[in-house]
Amino acid sequence: MTLIKTLVSQDEFVGFYLLKELEVKQTNGTPAKDYFDIVLSDASGQLPAKFWDVTPTDKETFFPMGLVKVHGIVQTYREKLQAKIVRIRKATESDGISLTDFIRSAPIRPIDLVYTVKQVLGTIEDEEIRTIAAFCVAKVEEKLMHYPAAKSHHHAYCAGLAYHMVRMLEIGDFLCKQRPFLNSDLIKAGIILHDIAKPEEMIAQLGIVSDYSVQGKLLGHISMASNWITEAAILSSIDLQSERVLALQHLVLSHHNLGEWGSPVQPQMAEAVALHHIDALDAKLQMVEDALDTTPETENWTPLIRGLENKPIYRMKF
Repeated sequence: MTLIKTLVSQDEFVGFYLLKELEVKQTNGTPAKDYFDIVLSDASGQLPAKFWDVTPTDKETFFPMGLVKVHGIVQTYREKLQAKIVRIRKATESDGISLTDFIRSAPIRPIDLVYTVKQVLGTIEDEEIRTIAAFCVAKVEEKLMHYPAAKSHHHAYCAGLAYHMVRMLEIGDFLCKQRPFLNSDLIKAGIILHDIAKPEEMIAQLGIVSDYSVQGKLLGHISMASNWITEAAILSSIDLQSERVLALQHLVLSHHNLGEWGSPVQPQMAEAVALHHIDALDAKLQMVEDALDTTPETENWTPLIRGLENKPIYRMKF
């Protein structure tokens, strides 16, 4: 099977892939013709693709999250690789492949990631902070086993959200030792809670997001997590005016830093400043790591990375 990671411009390839995304669009010509705008994926990466001259039968045959056999040609379009699909068919049982063969996952077992998060929860010394954080984790614990941290931006794979949390907790632990003025309980809780509502914001299967939920579209994960903190406080008879409740809400509400990035307030606590930069550091370095991992080693530059101001990353050879 030809892995997406190994494909370079002008390659002609045949292989089995997952239809991660599929949308019917129309050409600009007269008369307009239907075509498929597709994202093919496997465990090594993903590749945008076009299938032209789509028939009515094709539109009733192919859907997102389906496995297909593809014959295609890799091309370069606006400095990015994409495939022109020559032929495509649905995979059959006789092909002997499984959906899980094509799913990219965090490099650490999901059960171990969730175990680490719960272990850190248990080290939070402040009872009110620990109670609130544990309440929110319990809401989504099962989904943490497979949910991504985002649809495409960063950690966009099975158990990506839990992996993001654990890597941030490692950074937070280092920072708290280096900067003892930071409240370690708030850093731990802020990291665990900052994206805790993502599994309710997105609709996902095996780490692949197909859409956003109604709550996700109308409220978003930041507002939802803040509401969960309030709910936890009420159900645990914790004073809503408590500075601990206020601090946790501020951490969640400010972690994107700017209004245009989704935060209604900017960080105005030391721990909130730290949380924003811990989050950004882990997310951006993961974008770089993922881009390098999914770019053929024969290529010096990765594709443009949206989260890094659409800049590519150069692979050093020494």
